[in-house]
Amino acid sequence: MEKHVSLSTKRRALTGTTMTALFGALIAAGAFISIPLPFSPVPVVLQNMFAMLSGLVLGPLLGGAAAALYLIAGALGAPVFAGATGGIAHFFGPTGGFLIGYLLASLTAGFIAGRPRADRKTSWVRIILGTGLGLLAVYLPGVIHLKAVLNTSWAGALAAGFIPFIIGDVVKGVVAALIAPRLRRVAADQLDG
Repeated sequence: MEKHVSLSTKRRALTGTTMTALFGALIAAGAFISIPLPFSPVPVVLQNMFAMLSGLVLGPLLGGAAAALYLIAGALGAPVFAGATGGIAHFFGPTGGFLIGYLLASLTAGFIAGRPRADRKTSWVRIILGTGLGLLAVYLPGVIHLKAVLNTSWAGALAAGFIPFIIGDVVKGVVAALIAPRLRRVAADQLDG
């Protein structure tokens, strides 16, 4: 009996590690869909959607670990940041606050949605609230850092790092909110099984 529990625990740990790595890779893959804008140093990417989705699907611990894994890989030089670039210098450039926001978005969405459990369905209210506050968690440090790096006014920072992106990010948030419940059930089955 004790051996069975140990194997089950090891399988769950391996499944959690695999899902964390998978979502870290998805966040990184979002960098390869990057559209530079002529009026902003911040490109349009899918990373924020995948970072938020990692928290919505995996919960705060594993979702946050996925975003942290992505950030560590990028800081070490892996080409996982927008434009297939990497290096710690990105944290000090115009997009640095948004990078930190990915971790905050994953944690925020994860805390609100909670850990996926096979015996409990997550309400749409929690998914929608997690998505909305997850988006805010990307923008808040992103715009604050952008203001400091560009040495501009709040209006200038909002014009460069928020206003041009909000409609697209709301669409990405809707997509994340729509697919999160199904992915949460799959994750719960694997993590609780």
